Amino acid sequence: MLASFTGASAESQGGEQKPAAQAEQKPPDQAKGEQKATAEQQAEARIKQEIEEYREAASRLSLSAGAAECVWTGRRITSLLWRDDVDTARRYLELYDRFGCSAEHLKIAFRCVIEQGPIDPKAADRLAERVHACWIDPEGTTTAASRTNGSAAKSGTIPN
Repeated sequence: MLASFTGASAESQGGEQKPAAQAEQKPPDQAKGEQKATAEQQAEARIKQEIEEYREAASRLSLSAGAAECVWTGRRITSLLWRDDVDTARRYLELYDRFGCSAEHLKIAFRCVIEQGPIDPKAADRLAERVHACWIDPEGTTTAASRTNGSAAKSGTIPN
């Protein structure tokens, strides 16, 4: 009788352990599902932000600088020039010119990025934000940056 009680006790404990083990396995699966949902939400948010940036450029700039193809190539050229990738920037410049985009706007947007001073080379998102802000309002952004940075914007340092 004692043996049957001990066996029953072991079975009940074993039965309780399986659901606990299954419960431990579910949270990682749920966590993966939640991470996937979060990643999808972040991707959707980035897409919406990108679309909004193109709309903003179209509403605030002339057709030759605010057209989506001009914004897309112009921002890339500006970023490439900042990172000293002149050869790739030159190839994008051929597209930019072919689309009939404003060479003057590209020049003043790049000037705006330069005048704001160095950016951490590892902070690609900060560069993208600066390039977009300078693309939308190159003169207003430069003025605001020079007010906040003071003489740092004209320190004469070479950007990294």
